[in-house]
Amino acid sequence: MDISKLLNHHAQYRPDHIAVIFEDYRLTYREFNARVNKLANALLGLGIGKGSKVATILGNSLELLEIYWAAAKIGAVAVPLSPMMRGKGLITLLTDSDTEIVFTDATFAPHLDAVRPELTIAAGRYFLADDSSLPGYQNYHDLTAPAAESNPTDIEISGDDPYNIMYSSGTTGLPKGIVLSHFVRAQYCTLYSIAYRMTPESVVLHTGSLVFNGAFLTLMPAFYLGATYILHRKFNPEALIETVAREKVTHIKMVPSQIVAMLNSPAFDPARMQSLEMVGTVGAPLHMEHKERLFAALPGRFYELYGLTEGFMTILDKTDYERKPMSVGRPPQFFEMRIVDDNGNDVPPGTVGEIIGKSPQLMTGYYKRPDLTEKAVKDGWLYSGDLGYVDEDGFLFLVDRKKDMIISGGVNVYPKDIEELIVTHPAVREAAVFGIPSEKWGETPLAAVILHPGKSVSPEALRDWINERVEARFQRVHEVVIRDDFPRSAAGKTLKRLMRDEYWAGRETKI
Repeated sequence: MDISKLLNHHAQYRPDHIAVIFEDYRLTYREFNARVNKLANALLGLGIGKGSKVATILGNSLELLEIYWAAAKIGAVAVPLSPMMRGKGLITLLTDSDTEIVFTDATFAPHLDAVRPELTIAAGRYFLADDSSLPGYQNYHDLTAPAAESNPTDIEISGDDPYNIMYSSGTTGLPKGIVLSHFVRAQYCTLYSIAYRMTPESVVLHTGSLVFNGAFLTLMPAFYLGATYILHRKFNPEALIETVAREKVTHIKMVPSQIVAMLNSPAFDPARMQSLEMVGTVGAPLHMEHKERLFAALPGRFYELYGLTEGFMTILDKTDYERKPMSVGRPPQFFEMRIVDDNGNDVPPGTVGEIIGKSPQLMTGYYKRPDLTEKAVKDGWLYSGDLGYVDEDGFLFLVDRKKDMIISGGVNVYPKDIEELIVTHPAVREAAVFGIPSEKWGETPLAAVILHPGKSVSPEALRDWINERVEARFQRVHEVVIRDDFPRSAAGKTLKRLMRDEYWAGRETKI
């Protein structure tokens, strides 16, 4: 099973069906396949082929989508990097991945220029995937213009061949290169098209970052089925709502912060969004306050996915939401899940432990890091680093990340529990709770919040409101910090570690 021939199939059997909508482009499968073939043949002409690492440092664009599929056709390995990367981090990832060719754009080029002297990538292997021209870069469209539109031939690709190196978001440290094979991406095609009830007539919208692994949860099924895939250059809640109404979008996957932004947009009108069959969330827990608002506005459409890029997922199906609203679902077919204690022993239902799982989507390993792979995968079981429990029906309830758990006075404090309470305050839009050092307790919770536009509350008043309502004394927050926004990864995940570091910048002692 490999994904290299999917576009060829649709170009032959449904050539006039719209494949991609991006800004002013409306490309059929015949047209999109031809564009991808031109890039694939151009790359082969440069000596880029099976096993070559092709890095992208791009925001959402038609060119990025073409690079993904051209790499698939020739057996190259796509390495999507976040345009938020800078300096030493960029050097590390481009070096670690053994990148041979880079596609970026004029906006990011100055950041790449700053580190190019420390890279081993050959001159002439830097391309601008837009219409700009800069010294030291070749133009993407000049590269593809003379190339043939015919399908590349005589390339043998197997399911075991690597397709991606996906670098982790780095929310808890240095990113690791997660190697995902053609077989794994083929699993994404089949499993999620079934789980999300997609068909060849589906219309899929993606407005978040295309370099985030969560994007592949709808990208792969859409192109497997020959459906229509709409890509926005960047997330904008008003543009999302308008596109759903105009294009009769059926499926969309978002991170929680995007769902919150959509619900709070003045343009949000459920009557214009009735075409939706799935509104899915991924990347972090969506708090119940927001789940309830979404379900009230668009009932019977909500899916939640918990998972790791390394290869384990659970899905809360839209039919299970009403009876298991706090759950993140259950493993799909062919997946296995256990909850274990610190010694690797299974714990009974209702008991919190580490979530571990087996699946056919398991990564090949961390690129060039067998030591880290051995720590993450033991006897075929992927250790998630996340805490949760299952109920008597086997549904998973996510508690928190092990690394986010606060130990205050010897008691385990789960930030998610406090966040669920905070977002019920009428002035609060989003909340993030994390631990800060305490001389008395070891750690104590701090709450960072974003307020709704036009709403106000003092940090002290909000702190008192929270502390009057938490279930236990150890959940009381020491301080509330009001922010305009949270630092986020390219995927939209809240980076608590950075906020903690910012808070302590310049402080020399514990509170």
